[in-house]
Amino acid sequence: MAEARIFGAFERAVAIRYLWARKGERFVSVIAGFSVIGIALGIATLIVVLSVMGGFRQELLGRILGLNGHIGVTGDRGTVENFADVVARIRALPMVAQATPVVEGQVLLTSDGGSAAGGLMRGIAPDDLRARRIVAENIRAGSLADFQGDDAIIIGVGLARRLSVGVGDRVTVVSPIGRVTVFGTVPRLRAYRVAAIFEVGMQDYDAGFTFVPLPAAQVFFQTPRSATLIEVHLRDPDRVAEAAQAIQAAIPTPLRITDWQDANSGFFQIVQVQRNVMFLILTLIILVAAFNIVSSLTMLVKDKGRDIAILRTMGAGRFAVLRIFLLCGAAIGGLGTILGFGLGLVFCANIETIRQALMAATGTTVFDPNVYLLTQIPAVVDPHEVAQVLALGFGLSLLATIIPSWRAARLDPVEALRNE
Repeated sequence: MAEARIFGAFERAVAIRYLWARKGERFVSVIAGFSVIGIALGIATLIVVLSVMGGFRQELLGRILGLNGHIGVTGDRGTVENFADVVARIRALPMVAQATPVVEGQVLLTSDGGSAAGGLMRGIAPDDLRARRIVAENIRAGSLADFQGDDAIIIGVGLARRLSVGVGDRVTVVSPIGRVTVFGTVPRLRAYRVAAIFEVGMQDYDAGFTFVPLPAAQVFFQTPRSATLIEVHLRDPDRVAEAAQAIQAAIPTPLRITDWQDANSGFFQIVQVQRNVMFLILTLIILVAAFNIVSSLTMLVKDKGRDIAILRTMGAGRFAVLRIFLLCGAAIGGLGTILGFGLGLVFCANIETIRQALMAATGTTVFDPNVYLLTQIPAVVDPHEVAQVLALGFGLSLLATIIPSWRAARLDPVEALRNE
């Protein structure tokens, strides 16, 4: 056991000596340094991209489901009659966390200043809206306490900017479905007072969603005893199929049930495909850096041919030489992996600060919310993904050392000394 420990110390000492070249022998060390930098940049970039893509999916999923629910229930004619009984039956199911009746429709909003914008108006009970944390915790002006009566409305911050209105101002809502009179079809419109302004951090919602009390929406859309939709939030979003079957069994009347996976499947599939493609591309970067290890170790073997021959004649076995160069490659790959790990985590922790600095320095828009839907760059570091990236980087580095290390171990001492 003592001999194994001394022999291991000998191998480590020789490997360090080869990597830490003296003056006049630093060309190989420079190439090894570039290999470390390449691996570090590849690892860091891969961690950042996976964290941003994962955070992008998580943030979008949280905002979409926070406002729209996990399951939508409506009648076969587009409305739910006697919705109070249906809501009570759905709420009684054990996997259901919340069931909310909603009356909604597309509208046109105008302000006294002449600005106009389209949006989706949703009628929801005040208590149910307060239970929506994504809205209740992101009120930027006004208060949900004023969300009551037949003329209160809550709008997103983006819509408020487009209409140039604030809390207390009035907006006029026009429905595309007019009211039929003896004089023809008359547009249905109603003036509302802005009770609060919210910002959930998703451009489409902040610029297009409005909320009014449920009774006011029923009057405006002329659905006094029905709801257009019942939004269901589950305790476990992944159990939508089971919950849909339970809801269908609990309600005797025919229903149309849609879940978040079906409604947003195309969008999230695109995000997943982009994530997989980026992973593949960035893995190739790490692979290229690993090939630099092959070249640096190959040159090191060629440069140290005489030393290897002397070690062999002094009693060092082939596997000892093999382990020496494996340690060299492992040191390069390990150092690059550790540096990339630290750089990636630091970048993820300060990614929004870096974005703001780039915008200030270049004067350009980085991560446009109109394109990417979110107002900030999300970065959620998954420990399992990071562990996989580190294992990938270190594994590729070790694989890259096998061929030059094996060539060093098979070097004939007599031939090496003869060629000197």
